[in-house]
This record gives sequence, structure tokens and C-alpha cells, in this order.
Amino acid sequence: MNWVFLILAGVFEMMGVLMINKLHKDRNFLSAFYLLAGFGLSFLFLSLAMETLPMGTAYAVWTGIGASGGAMLAMIFYSEPRNTARILFIAMVLGSAVGLKLVS
Repeated sequence: MNWVFLILAGVFEMMGVLMINKLHKDRNFLSAFYLLAGFGLSFLFLSLAMETLPMGTAYAVWTGIGASGGAMLAMIFYSEPRNTARILFIAMVLGSAVGLKLVS
């Protein structure tokens, strides 16, 4: 269950990052609420995951999911560049997260 919590933490981290850009564009209460909810739930699930996972592993996987997921969402929703090198490096970050899961 701790890995499920960690994945949820990463997903909510992605939501928070996406909402930062949305808040810059819209500047309304709902965007601010979603931003705070995303990061709040992210930290909640991260803390639940860290009850049993080592801190270094949990933090590395959480930031990997958030960073790579945020980059992918930016390519999808905000038309950021989609070149081969960028996708390769995102895949390397995700591969590193999977590797940490395998060795822990």
C-alpha cells in the first residue's frame, strides 16, 4: 500500500505543478484551491508512504514522478516542445524511479 500512496503523492504533485501554470493564466479562486489541494494531498500521501519506505527512495520517486509528469503534462496541455531528446530524458527519470522500486 505504501507504493500506492507514493504514486498518488506523485500524481497530486503533478496536479499541483499543472495548477501553478493555470493560476498564472487565470488568477481565480478555483485555480488557487486546486493548487493548494494538489500540493496538500501530495504531501499527505508522501508522508503516509514514508511511514514504511526509506526517505531517500520515497523522495526520489516522488520528485521523479512530479518532474517527469509535469514535463509531460506541459507538452500535452501547454504545447511545450516534444523532441526525442526531451522524451528520452523523461523516460530516464521514470526508469530511475522504477529502478529504485526494484532495489528497495
